[in-house]
Amino acid sequence: MPPKVRELIAELERAGFVNRGGKGSHRNFVHPNLPRPITIAGQPSDDAKQYQVRAVMSAIEESRK
Repeated sequence: MPPKVRELIAELERAGFVNRGGKGSHRNFVHPNLPRPITIAGQPSDDAKQYQVRAVMSAIEESRK
């Protein structure tokens, strides 16, 4: 079962990302160690898409470098 969008958001926030807002169901998260934001789309109760899970995990790994 895929994780929910709210779970991805929680993981980003635990890793130090800050929600900079967005438009509609999109949220942009930034981190001081990364040059670009990561965008998460969908309602918090929606199942996350596989590409979103990969993007979040990749961004968290990059932020630790």
